[in-house]
Amino acid sequence: MVAMATSRTGVALADIEQAARSIGEHVHRTPVMSSAYFDALAGRDLLFKSELLQKTGSFKARGLLNAVLRAKSQGAAAVVTHSSGNAGQALTWAAGRVGIEAIVVVPESAPAVKKAAIAGYGATVVMCETQAMREPTADRLVRERGGVFVHPSDDLGVISGNGTVGLELVEQARLHWVGQEMDAVIVPVGGGGLIGGIASAVKALLPSCKVFGAEPANADDAFRSKAAGRILQHERPPDTIADGLKTVLGQHTFPIVDRLVDEIFLVEEPRIAAATRAVWERMKLAIEPSAGVGVAVAVSPEFRERYPELRRVGVILCGGNVDLGAMAAVIAAAEPLEQA
Repeated sequence: MVAMATSRTGVALADIEQAARSIGEHVHRTPVMSSAYFDALAGRDLLFKSELLQKTGSFKARGLLNAVLRAKSQGAAAVVTHSSGNAGQALTWAAGRVGIEAIVVVPESAPAVKKAAIAGYGATVVMCETQAMREPTADRLVRERGGVFVHPSDDLGVISGNGTVGLELVEQARLHWVGQEMDAVIVPVGGGGLIGGIASAVKALLPSCKVFGAEPANADDAFRSKAAGRILQHERPPDTIADGLKTVLGQHTFPIVDRLVDEIFLVEEPRIAAATRAVWERMKLAIEPSAGVGVAVAVSPEFRERYPELRRVGVILCGGNVDLGAMAAVIAAAEPLEQA
């Protein structure tokens, strides 16, 4: 097993580079895409990193495979996690790749398509009543059944694996913009595993590049935590169509967000829906609303007014696992992005 390098935030560039070597043969180097429509709305050049085209339909495959490989190297015969969908699918896929059991705790409120996909990958699925019961249930299963707990986001191996998104994007952006570097990247924020990994990679490679978080206003724990300088929980159960962003920052992800993320923008539900619809219509990419949050920030008047000097901006399309029935209702009700 390769030891984690030391860093003031817990994840060093060397950890991310090692993760890239470990997972590279198993995951996709996802494409980047551009859109004249979104460039015009944003008033700058945008480059979309399409993690919805990753194995299992989201970036989660990267970090969780890296963590599962580490667990296997330590002799684990099973891994346990809790998830509303994407992480459960990714962990089960990863466990299958290395030949160990996956046990996933899923809240009853999780989208049906995601619950079915977790089971379809071969997980032992254990339901819990609420989001708050996810961790206690997972802890009980670790005690009762053995195995290693892998947190969906607040795990150094997961963060390092997710950081490979940033490694790739820096290289792809340089090629796309013919030698010019990316000025900023916008990343959806839930538990912080994705933005933590990307910020660790990007800030090491491009210290002047801005890293921005995009978070639902109805699930604003990261925004409030960064402002307070400490981890804050949700004040009430989050009610947002961006179901992948309901989790909170943890002991490993918060210090990275606190130190390396320049600012977090909040997005209201109508804007999330409108941005998601626009990507489906204009780019023909079936993103989930969690990915729409970052798009909404990129084209927002607030972002344009605050950072007019940033000309080349990356946007992470984090996943595309949707319940098509529910998504049809979201898209049908959404206003055109120019009017939202």
